[in-house]
Amino acid sequence: MNTPENINNTSSVPVEKSDAQWREELTPEEYRVLRQAGTERPYTGEYWDTHTEGVYQCRACGSQLFTSKEKFDSHCGWPSFWAPLAEGTVRYLHDRTMGMDRIEVRCANCDSHLGHVFEGEGYDTPTDQRFCINSISLRLVNPDEA
Repeated sequence: MNTPENINNTSSVPVEKSDAQWREELTPEEYRVLRQAGTERPYTGEYWDTHTEGVYQCRACGSQLFTSKEKFDSHCGWPSFWAPLAEGTVRYLHDRTMGMDRIEVRCANCDSHLGHVFEGEGYDTPTDQRFCINSISLRLVNPDEA
């Protein structure tokens, strides 16, 4: 699998909070996904099938990560995007958990787990990438509010 060029295993991010602070600010399910790299069940998240125009922000820190312009229907049960909003808004890590070799996607601002990116699946998108992102990791806001 070809991987994004900027795979980074460092943890230096602008927003750093203690575990107690994150637990206080996030719901238990948000904490499980965003801070413990959990995954929500497919077809259950708020945004997996929405077509509302807007900007998707990190639910933990509010950073702008994706837009509805890059969102597409992959029919996988999670929101899918063919690219992040801009270079440097997300970071990538090798994820070898659960017997798989995947690329994890995290918020570059607060290091929260967002999901994974896959390549070469044959989707008719400009990048041939599918950023498979947990709905609970995102907050959709009107473009005027972003």
